[in-house]
Amino acid sequence: YRRQITAVLGIVVIAAAISALVPFLTQAVFDRALFAPGGPQMDLLGWLVAGMIALPIVAALLGIGQNWLTSNIGNSAMADLRSDLFAHLQKLELAFFTGTKTGAIQSRLANDVAGVRNVLTDTATSILQNSVTVLAAVVSMVVLSWQLTILTVIVMPLFIWLQRKVGVRRQMLARKTQESLSEMTAITEESLSVSGILLSKAYNRGADEAERYRRANREQTRLQVEQAMTGRMFFAMVQTFFAITPALIYLAAGFIITGQIPGGEDALTAGTLVAFTTVQARLQMPLLQLMRVSLDVQTSLALFRRIFEYLDLQPAIVD
Repeated sequence: YRRQITAVLGIVVIAAAISALVPFLTQAVFDRALFAPGGPQMDLLGWLVAGMIALPIVAALLGIGQNWLTSNIGNSAMADLRSDLFAHLQKLELAFFTGTKTGAIQSRLANDVAGVRNVLTDTATSILQNSVTVLAAVVSMVVLSWQLTILTVIVMPLFIWLQRKVGVRRQMLARKTQESLSEMTAITEESLSVSGILLSKAYNRGADEAERYRRANREQTRLQVEQAMTGRMFFAMVQTFFAITPALIYLAAGFIITGQIPGGEDALTAGTLVAFTTVQARLQMPLLQLMRVSLDVQTSLALFRRIFEYLDLQPAIVD
C-alpha cells in the first residue's frame, strides 16, 4: 500500500500548509485591510476574505479523499493480517490445538485483530496528520512571536514524560483486558457448544457454568473501566493548561509591548496577537489528539504482541 500511503502523506502536507496560511490571512485582514494607515482597504479585504473562505473548502475536500484512502488502506491491511494469521494456524501441528483452547484461538483471530483496526485505519494517519499540523502551527507561532511561543510550549516536555508513564500503564491493562476477553470467549465456546451443553445438563452444571462466566464478565468490566479511566487526570491537566494559555498570552503581550520583555515591541501588533491566539487555539485540538493516539498506539502494542505470538510460532512438523 505504498502508493496509497504516499498519496495520504501528500494530502496531509497540503492540508497542513492550508491551515498554516489562515492565521497570516487573519493578520493581514487586521493590519493591512481593516486598520491600514490610510483607512480600510476594501479591495484587499475582499480578496483576503475570499481566501479565508476558499481555503477551508479545499481542506474539507482533501479530508474526504484522505478518509477514503485511509479507510481502504486500514481495512485492507487488517484483512491481510487476519488471512495471514488464519493461514499460519493451518500449518501448525495438532499438538498446538490440543494444548490450546479453541476460544483463545478464536479470540486472537477475531478480537485482537479487530482491536488493532483503529490503529490501521485511523490512528496512524491521525499521528501523521496531527504531527504535521502541530509542526506547521509551531513554525507559524515562531514567525509571529518567538517570545509567546516559548510561553506556549514551555511545559510540553513534562506532558510528554507523563504521557509515556500513562502509556505503559494502559499497555499493561490492554493485555490483561484481551486475556480476560479471551477467557470469556473460551468459556462461551466450551459451555455453549453442543458437547458442552450436553455435559452441563448431564451433570447439572448449568448454574456453575453461569457463575464462572459471570466472574469472568465482572473481571472484564473492571478492566475496561480501569483502562478507560487511566489517563483522564493527565488529559484534564493538558486541557486546563490550554484553557488558561490565552490569558497568559495576553499578560505576556502586555509585558512585551511595554518593553519589560525585550525584542518584540514593534512586531507585536493587534493583528499579530489575534493571529497568534488563533494559531494557539488551533494547536490545542491536534496536540490533544496526538497525545491520545500516541496512547492508543502504546495500548495497541499489547494486541500486536498477542497476534505475532501466533504468527511467530514455527510448525514442529512441515510437509
